[in-house]
Amino acid sequence: MTRTVAAYFISLGAGIIAGLVYWLMGVATPAPPWQALCGLLGILFGEACVRRLRERLQRRRGQGTPAPPDRTAGKD
Repeated sequence: MTRTVAAYFISLGAGIIAGLVYWLMGVATPAPPWQALCGLLGILFGEACVRRLRERLQRRRGQGTPAPPDRTAGKD
């Protein structure tokens, strides 16, 4: 299992536990589920936009990831 998939399962588990705690305490969730999901979608969208913007700015400045070294040099 990759780290990303494990992170999704941990997040899902934490959400289920939080829901159970809210239910046991008899407290309503802080926001209706559809509003909470829209907020999470906005967070993910914003995170992706910022990541792409930073990558683009780094490439524009010439600070992108360097090319791997040429391993065939000097083997003639």
